[in-house]
Amino acid sequence: MTLINGLSAGLFAIALLHTFSASLFLRLAHRSKRHAGLWHLLGEVEVVFGFWAAVLIIVMAFAGTGEQALAYAESRNYTEPLFVFAVMVVAASLPVLTAVMRVVNVIARWIPVATTTAKVWLSLCLVPLAGSLITEPAAMTIAALMLGPQVFHQGMPERLKYAALGVLFVNISIGGTLTSYAAPPVLMVASTWGWDSAFMFAHFGWKAALAVLINATVVTYCLKAHVRSADVMAGARQNAPVSAVAIAIHLLFLAGIVFFAHHPVIFLGLFLFFLGYTQAYAASQSRLIIKEALLVGFFLAGLVVLGGMQQWWLQPLVSSLEPAMLFLGALGLTAITDNAALTYLGSLISGISDDAKYMLVAGAVAGGGLTVIANAPNPAGAALLRGGFENGAISMGGLFVAALAPTLVAGTALFLL
Repeated sequence: MTLINGLSAGLFAIALLHTFSASLFLRLAHRSKRHAGLWHLLGEVEVVFGFWAAVLIIVMAFAGTGEQALAYAESRNYTEPLFVFAVMVVAASLPVLTAVMRVVNVIARWIPVATTTAKVWLSLCLVPLAGSLITEPAAMTIAALMLGPQVFHQGMPERLKYAALGVLFVNISIGGTLTSYAAPPVLMVASTWGWDSAFMFAHFGWKAALAVLINATVVTYCLKAHVRSADVMAGARQNAPVSAVAIAIHLLFLAGIVFFAHHPVIFLGLFLFFLGYTQAYAASQSRLIIKEALLVGFFLAGLVVLGGMQQWWLQPLVSSLEPAMLFLGALGLTAITDNAALTYLGSLISGISDDAKYMLVAGAVAGGGLTVIANAPNPAGAALLRGGFENGAISMGGLFVAALAPTLVAGTALFLL
């Protein structure tokens, strides 16, 4: 172990502790007038990993040279943070939400329960499964915006908000496994191991869909007494109604960004065209969530920088486990590191068996809802929903506890079926 490796592991551990104690900094912000801004900044979960990634680069510059630090920072792949930023903004636009809500409203009428309850169930079940087509970050953005006014309001008991958040995070994590391109941890290994969408559906997809259905049904039953009937787009519409042409154009932008998800030059170009279009036809738009998406991108970029220095201890640990223990190990490690990084390390192991491959990915996606950092779309959901929680902050401990039950359902389905 080199000095830099040791320092990076220490900073990674500090960042994890900081993530779990973010609500403490927000409470300090309310008590301290002089330094309220600083405490509030440090209490933003989306800022944590970016902040400590910057500290790591500075430490690397002092421990080695500035050129080495810059070379490391520039060697990282930031495609995923850039993609999540772009797809969040487009997926949260008013025409896209209007299209999704029209579909949800039609399906909700056919479900033999109260319409408000049906909409919540569809947001927790149908939308996460749709992530297999439109990618998990887009599904998370849409689901969070739909659930916000219906579930994450003052009249909902805090424990039920955490229960809903835990199910949302877990269902998004496993809901993208019906195809080979939508879930980041699957994408990291799909080409290396030759897993196509047919393979994913046969080995993962139907099991994940069953777990999503169970989780969504149970938590919706618990929520139904407190669900509020609310217009998801209330306050967002302008005077002019959203036209079919605007909806079609926004969906084309979303499809293009998703299709070119691994080509940042192309999808960022499309995103810039999208921004131009929204300015030209402002009457069919609502406020774009640029700030929220930038914070999420900053969080993920920080995780890329910090997580890239953890390979020296993660890869030997992963390669030393037998398939059954590998499932449990991946399930646990996902809580403290991004599940895509975990499966990527597994793809580097030579001679790994087919059983071990399955168990690694199954454990990684099953544990994707335990923490904000466990799965790339989670910071997006946290950024959009945290305002509905006490003090405007999500307790990482509360999320972890709430996600245990749906994680158990997901893990059982993927491990035993």
